[in-house]
Amino acid sequence: MEKKYRVTLTGEERADLRKVVSIGKTAARRLNHARILLLADASAEGLRRTDAQIVETLSVGIRTVERVRQRFVEEGFEAALDPKPRPRIPHKLKEKLKGDLVALAKSDPPKGRKRWTLRLLAGCLVELKGQEKISHESVRRVLKKMG
Repeated sequence: MEKKYRVTLTGEERADLRKVVSIGKTAARRLNHARILLLADASAEGLRRTDAQIVETLSVGIRTVERVRQRFVEEGFEAALDPKPRPRIPHKLKEKLKGDLVALAKSDPPKGRKRWTLRLLAGCLVELKGQEKISHESVRRVLKKMG
């Protein structure tokens, strides 16, 4: 089965990635994305590794490999190399949402659930407060600081 998102690097892109990997003085996620692209390269000079081989070689998740491939094809070289920032709760927003978050966490979970999960709390906060996005990790940090 052929991959839906096939990474085919140009000679210049391959050289840039090799330079990034060999220097090694950049963010760990950017370095991993560079390695993923090099290993996934399906061009004649590429290494042509499968997702499973990349996962085993780099000890990253399969979804990470899939997302890097997809971003390379859909958004280009730089977008695939630079990881998207993770959603965070701005500091002022934290103060406003603390009370709502605690009240929500103390309330009964939604029907069909035994308990609240961090992801469920984050999702409900987004729905209730109309926020763009709140990560479960941000919810965890807010609750941890309060406890």
